[in-house]
Amino acid sequence: MPVIPFTKYIPPVPVVRALIQDDAGRVLLLQRANTSSGCGGWCLPGGKVDWGQTVAEALAREIMEETTLQLCEAEFFFMQDSLPTESESLHCLNLYFRCRVQGEIVLNPESSAYAWVAAGELGQYEIVFRNDEALFKHYARAVIPIYSVKKN
Repeated sequence: MPVIPFTKYIPPVPVVRALIQDDAGRVLLLQRANTSSGCGGWCLPGGKVDWGQTVAEALAREIMEETTLQLCEAEFFFMQDSLPTESESLHCLNLYFRCRVQGEIVLNPESSAYAWVAAGELGQYEIVFRNDEALFKHYARAVIPIYSVKKN
């Protein structure tokens, strides 16, 4: 019987991401700073779910920590498997939520800037952590009707 070498088991990391939209339909992006992961790139507010914390608690905490905005309502949007790459060693399970918030934005040291970005402006930003997939899906669903009526 062949001997199978033992490999260290590293479980996927659950991550929450917030799609926060303003009255003009633009989505909030943060420019990463002071971090080894994604520094200089743009991403949705969010982060890892802490041990012993619910996903809902993590979402509210991450939004508050990164922007000082208070989460009022959240709707699950979709889950994304983000496998390890050459530049990123983590296997993340990204849980995306469409969020309604209140308050004024004040950034923490993890971000150097923020922008409200419309669908047509996405190409102007270096989106990290595969958040571009969520943005494309969000904007596609915002303009594609839920149903269509065929005319004969």
